[in-house]
Amino acid sequence: MAKIDNAIIMAAGLGTRMRPLTYKTPKPLVKVNGKPMIESIIEGLHKNQITDITIVVGYLAEQFDYLKGKFAGVRIVYNPYYKQYNNISSLYVVRDELKNTVILDGDQVIMNSQLLSQNFENSGYAGRKIEHFTDEWTMHVDQNDNVLSCDRSGNDHGWRLYSLSKWTASDSKKLKQYLITEFEKQHHYDIYWDDIAMFDHFDDFNLKVMPIKDGDIIEIDSIEQLNQINEQLGKG
Repeated sequence: MAKIDNAIIMAAGLGTRMRPLTYKTPKPLVKVNGKPMIESIIEGLHKNQITDITIVVGYLAEQFDYLKGKFAGVRIVYNPYYKQYNNISSLYVVRDELKNTVILDGDQVIMNSQLLSQNFENSGYAGRKIEHFTDEWTMHVDQNDNVLSCDRSGNDHGWRLYSLSKWTASDSKKLKQYLITEFEKQHHYDIYWDDIAMFDHFDDFNLKVMPIKDGDIIEIDSIEQLNQINEQLGKG
């Protein structure tokens, strides 16, 4: 059994799918039910005694500064590559923070804080079993929840991957080395950091799905969806 040492929150992106709202507000700071999405994540981490929190910022970076004063243990790291490179650059700039680590995107709402529990056994991603077609990344697993493969071409069966993952120290060490190889040596600037474990070096990791239920994590990709979620939660 491993225990989470720290959290890395990815919050450097442009949030283009939420424009024009994100012209002035970075997507992780967009409010859902009256609270910035990233604050719901930090509160969930604190609830689970995870207070060593690194937030990687880029777009409208200065707007995140208040979080250092509002929440204990928060550190802000600027990603100078955020405009021209994919999110591999965000994890690359904080690669030395990889330990027994939970990695999350800052533009989601964690409705079930138990997903952020400190105790875990294996590296892996949160996933929800799908019952209809999705164009999101989809994991395929065996009867013991071991991830056998992942695809991103659309699927109507498997487990939809969510951007909440936990990494053991041993897997973090491998992930760090591959970040250096891919970013510094191979100059693969256009990939997602998740490509390393899910595709490019899949055989070097033994990942498991962390099963979640519908509604445990809310991802919002449009203003229309934001309005619907706010209406639903406001009535809750």
